[in-house]
Amino acid sequence: MAGTAAGRAPGTGAAVVAVAAGGVLGALARHGAGVLLAHPPGGFPLATLLVNVLGCLLIGVLVVLVTEVVAAHPLVRPFLGTGVLGGFTTFSTYAVDVHALAAAGRPAAALTYLAGTLGAAVAATWAGTALARAAAGAR
Repeated sequence: MAGTAAGRAPGTGAAVVAVAAGGVLGALARHGAGVLLAHPPGGFPLATLLVNVLGCLLIGVLVVLVTEVVAAHPLVRPFLGTGVLGGFTTFSTYAVDVHALAAAGRPAAALTYLAGTLGAAVAATWAGTALARAAAGAR
């Protein structure tokens, strides 16, 4: 592509660096949660559930803050949203955990975890937006 380095769109380098740096921080935080709340094979994946719900709550807060409350720097959303919170939440591990529960002969726990995480994540995102709007006095 003419005018770009390695076929990259102009101006994307800083965003890529912001996402990567944030992703490292988010993934390290998720790993720490997994170490602190480790579960045996076939056990209930509490760390993954808590990480995903907390991450969704924070995503709701972040979206309100950067779209309705403050004029944030253009790299705030890629760094915090895609990077930190994208690296922190782990819906791929959630899917693996559902499979592991089912494979361990715990189909009821697998289905409860499957539906419960989805419902809790959506509710947490909604709550994050509502709390941020209330705290900021926004509608």
